[in-house]
Amino acid sequence: MAQRPKRTFRQRRTDSSDSDGAQEPKAEPGVPGEQAAPGPAEEGPPSEGDCAEVAERLRRARGRGRARGRVWASSRRAAKAAPRLDPGSESRTVDLSTDKEDGIHHSSESEDDQSSFSNSSSSLEEEEFLSSVNVPDAAFIQAAYRKRELARAQEDYISLDVKHVFNICNMKKSSEGSESEPDDHENVIPFTPKPQTLRQRMAEETTNRNEETSEDSQEDENQDIWEQQQMRKAVKITEGRDIYLSYSSESQAVKKFDVSISFPPINLEIIKKQLNNRLTLLQDTHRSHLREYEKYMEDIKSSRSTIQNLENSSDQALNFKFYKSMKIYVENLIDCLNEKIINIQEIESAMHALLLKQAMIFMKRRQDELKHESTYLQQLSREAEASTNRGLDVDEKAQWIFEEIESRRAQRRQARALSGNCTHQEGMSSDDELSSADTIDFQKSRGDILQNHKKIFEDVHDDFCNIQNILLKFQHWREKFPDSYYEAFISLCIPKLLNPLIRFQLIDWNPLKIDSIGLKQMSWFTSIKEFIDSSMEDSKKEGSFDKKILPAVINKAVIPRLTDFIEFIWDPLSTSQTTGLVIQCKMILEEHSTCENEDSKGKQDLLKHIVSRMKKAVEEDVFIPLYPMSAVENRTSPHSEFQERQFWSGLKLFRNILLWNGLIPEDTLQELGLGKLLNRYLIVALNAIPGPDVVKKCSQIAAYLPEEWFQNSAVRTSIPQLENLIQFLLQSARKLSRSELRDEIKEIIIILVKIKALTQAESFIEEYHLDHLKSIIKEV
Repeated sequence: MAQRPKRTFRQRRTDSSDSDGAQEPKAEPGVPGEQAAPGPAEEGPPSEGDCAEVAERLRRARGRGRARGRVWASSRRAAKAAPRLDPGSESRTVDLSTDKEDGIHHSSESEDDQSSFSNSSSSLEEEEFLSSVNVPDAAFIQAAYRKRELARAQEDYISLDVKHVFNICNMKKSSEGSESEPDDHENVIPFTPKPQTLRQRMAEETTNRNEETSEDSQEDENQDIWEQQQMRKAVKITEGRDIYLSYSSESQAVKKFDVSISFPPINLEIIKKQLNNRLTLLQDTHRSHLREYEKYMEDIKSSRSTIQNLENSSDQALNFKFYKSMKIYVENLIDCLNEKIINIQEIESAMHALLLKQAMIFMKRRQDELKHESTYLQQLSREAEASTNRGLDVDEKAQWIFEEIESRRAQRRQARALSGNCTHQEGMSSDDELSSADTIDFQKSRGDILQNHKKIFEDVHDDFCNIQNILLKFQHWREKFPDSYYEAFISLCIPKLLNPLIRFQLIDWNPLKIDSIGLKQMSWFTSIKEFIDSSMEDSKKEGSFDKKILPAVINKAVIPRLTDFIEFIWDPLSTSQTTGLVIQCKMILEEHSTCENEDSKGKQDLLKHIVSRMKKAVEEDVFIPLYPMSAVENRTSPHSEFQERQFWSGLKLFRNILLWNGLIPEDTLQELGLGKLLNRYLIVALNAIPGPDVVKKCSQIAAYLPEEWFQNSAVRTSIPQLENLIQFLLQSARKLSRSELRDEIKEIIIILVKIKALTQAESFIEEYHLDHLKSIIKEV
């Protein structure tokens, strides 16, 4: 084992102002500011009085450490958090405690002592202590340690007599110095702790407690000293610093009163004067507080008065209550409509599907009947050309269809005979009769839908489902607060709010029926009309927003519903459906035209769907077959009857198309009715059907033409699309002139004059010298 190095202790330099007046030791050459402590061979042991003084100072330091309370970080330990040190300090202190543990090596003890010395270098109390006392060397400490071991081995207690301790130390000092350290190979390294007696364990626990107490005391003192140093730095106290430090480090002793200090004499007048000054000051403060109190009380009264005035103010309170009630009402209305709109859409879709199914039944039946009848007549024509007399085989389905067709025709003839309508032509009927089974099924399905329709708003208060009640709420707002009403653009919101309710009322509305209720007779229409009429002066202005409510409602609720009927359900070949639809559309577009933007998108879309549906009917539903003259000469032949029915069916479509005059632009209507239907189908059929009925058919065509197209008296020529009809009439008149049928010729001249073909009529009269017919032209 290596030889233990000799321990050296450095004394901290003290200023000349220390209370003990100790002299600074001289430093060795080459080591300034330090003095090496003499070793055991060079310096003798300290005197007995010095040892007693050292022990007494240690006991007092420990007593002060135990007596002081823990203010800062009572749970910290010196080993875990060392006190703050001055970076330039190199002083070291000695832990003079003699309560060391058994079996601790001397080298590690020396290192621990030196670490403890460096951590407490800033302690001012220890600086004073080290500067006034000769610190014992290592030999003295070792002698005390051996003496304590001998006392433990021989007696049941350790003597508390300090003098005996130091005497024994002096006696064994010389013998300790002569002993030499054992060699490394002679030391036996213990790997297990030595067994301890009960006294050793008790002494060890006592030593541990004493060491902990000493460490805590030292930590608290160092912390207090560090705080005082920081405070002095803050206030920059440069003079008397060392005196203040030495004074404050004396165990925080209480300052004693110095009787040598003299005070000025005190008499009754001085005390009375001071009391009066104090009383005056308090009175001034009291008066200031009273003024502040009165000011605060006035503010409180003013605030309470303002609150009461606001609460009692009728205008503000009523305004707030009204706006709040309207806000709550509109929110509840929107919630109700959002919940019911799903049911409305379901019922609306169910009704639309039912009507669509019925329309598809009529259309499919007409197409099937036309197909089977045309096929049958073609086969009959081929058999006639082959000159065979064998019967024509007809399948059961075709036979059943023919029987159904004839049965419905017989029913219609009987109905017309009862009504006295004898001028009706075959093919002009709509042929929209249903069988009894289909009628019962349709009525049952429709009844179920209407029953569900009534249940939608049966759990809703009238204020949230009655359009009149809803409009009364907004009318009250408009009358009471017109500025906020118009600033909120309520007229733009009303159509959106009423849209679900109007759609709910239109579920059972069928515009294809002539007897269907008109738009102006509906409750929602009259309610909105009254709401607009009861508007204030602002609504009478040119650009009033309230006037646009009805057109907006029609555009959002009615036109989409009407467009669905036109696109999917309406049959242009049905005169009754077309007549009812035209009436409803005229009424709707008339009300819609009150809006500034008459050519709105909704109106244009509606007219576009009407034209598209009629084009489709012309292309798919018009069929006029052409048969040989031999097949149609007999007016009672099946070929002639079928051809006549198809011609009158096409002429019925021609009339239905021209019923839209005034709604659809003239050029579009003329192109569709005259260009596509009249010239392409009807004129061709007229050329193929000879006989006196030609004039009657042409007269019927001219009767369907709108009079508005020929009201310009300055024009002596007709519409360009009627040129084919005019040439056919002149050709027919020439044929009839040979047979001297004067009445038919006169009828043709009247037709030419009606359609403004005056030039052609005059030329024909002059050519055939029909002077008696010139009066017809002059009457125009």
